[in-house]
Amino acid sequence: MRAMRAEGFSGYKDLTLVNIPKPAVSDGRVLVRITAAGVTPLEHTILSGGYARAKAPLVLGGEGAGVVEEGGGTTFPVGSRVMFTGPYGVSENGTYSEWLAVRKENLCLIPDNIEDVSAAGVPVAYLTGQMTLSLAGFAKGKTVLAPAIGGSVGNAVTQLARALGAKHAISTTTNPVKAQQARYRGFDEVIDLSEEKLIDGVLRITEGYGADIAIDAIGGEILGQALGTLAFGGSLTTLGYSAGRKATIDVTDLIWKRANMKSFSLFSQPPEMWTTAWGVVFSLLQSGAVKPIVAKTFPLAEAADALHYLVEGRPFGKVVLTI
Repeated sequence: MRAMRAEGFSGYKDLTLVNIPKPAVSDGRVLVRITAAGVTPLEHTILSGGYARAKAPLVLGGEGAGVVEEGGGTTFPVGSRVMFTGPYGVSENGTYSEWLAVRKENLCLIPDNIEDVSAAGVPVAYLTGQMTLSLAGFAKGKTVLAPAIGGSVGNAVTQLARALGAKHAISTTTNPVKAQQARYRGFDEVIDLSEEKLIDGVLRITEGYGADIAIDAIGGEILGQALGTLAFGGSLTTLGYSAGRKATIDVTDLIWKRANMKSFSLFSQPPEMWTTAWGVVFSLLQSGAVKPIVAKTFPLAEAADALHYLVEGRPFGKVVLTI
């Protein structure tokens, strides 16, 4: 089968189209014919040598969508369309390939109204969004801040919070064009950081109250700024660092506001949390309350270009490989 494999971890040039054996199905695994694979910043981190646990050669790709061919039993019959994420593309071969043997517990059926290309970019962002909101104590009427409306997690958290009854679902952009794109798509609580400071925008939208929950997936300077927007008793969750691994915070934003700050890792969450999150996400996708946004697709053989576009182009929405 065809696969895009990292032969080393020194940059885009190490990503090579190869032919490797089709995976065999074993107990607890389901053979999925991959139709689309989500492209995420983690693949760029790995390909750039920034993740020490990954070992080359390695087929990249941590999320995807496809069709069950074998091993799904009555839960995922042959022909079922499924989406999934897991340790694929990190500790074992991933979704940048034509077939993958997926752990059964990682699978979720794709709602009939969602195409495979859209579904391929759902798992990481929307599961992360749902779990972080839940762990932060989200309830209807809360105000949520999720920076980076054009990014996968920022957009997913904003959509989920709005669909689940947030009083305010606030996001950001540093690009006036993206601010226009956001408004066009119905996101009317997006702060354009080229025109307004984050704290000023949040206080304006919330009439001086602040954010009950902040979910930050980009790190860098934004993390400290997001912490400063919290209302009394608020919570900030940090889970990404595409804007930088180092951040400066004002500790009084924690102490004086009785706030808290925590980290999040999707793959360290218990099975029952995965089951609950999949259920919520599936229902909201099926109802149309949340709608994945795909910025651009690339064929499998152009995976390096897809990663470059994601990292350097910073598109509004997901980048997806079609297979």
